[in-house]
Amino acid sequence: MSIQASPPVRVAVLISGAGSNMAALIDAGQAPDSGYEVVLVVSNAEGAGGLAIAAAKGVATLAVPHKPFGKDREAHERVVDEALRAAGIEVVALAGYMRVLTPWLVGGWRERMLNIHPSLLPLYPGLDTHARAIAAGDAEAGCTVHLVTEGVDEGPILGQARVPIVPGDTPEALAERVKTAEHGLYPQVLGAFCRDLEQG
Repeated sequence: MSIQASPPVRVAVLISGAGSNMAALIDAGQAPDSGYEVVLVVSNAEGAGGLAIAAAKGVATLAVPHKPFGKDREAHERVVDEALRAAGIEVVALAGYMRVLTPWLVGGWRERMLNIHPSLLPLYPGLDTHARAIAAGDAEAGCTVHLVTEGVDEGPILGQARVPIVPGDTPEALAERVKTAEHGLYPQVLGAFCRDLEQG
């Protein structure tokens, strides 16, 4: 009697822009043993370049522009959440999603929502991470995948990749090298997270 392999965990990726991390997640998720599959990409910007990339890779896409909702973040999130649940999503991965989430959405996906941040957290939460690391004279920078909690970039750390800072580094050059590291780290951590989830 053969044991049936569990179906891959259904993942949605939330983006606001070009979606390079999203593309890396989609590609890695298509491997037979990845543990997950990206089945939906949602953006808060209709013109996000990542939507076309996802569609070209055969993934369903949805734009839910936030501007019509004004300052009512939760009303916007309720539309996004409804789409996630209608698609049978089990895990949400944030990849360059430039919205501060409300406790309502974070609470609804507690321990099922991941984010990637371009620093070695807890160092440099928020923006301008590369310039801040260089200005501090740090020997290395990197990226962190963490669970999303109500605090910005504060959730439990699931994995990190380190990137050396070289003499004469600029924030732009460092950002490119960190982005390459992100494309390796995020799929690896998401895969491990989803395989653990399947095993209960």
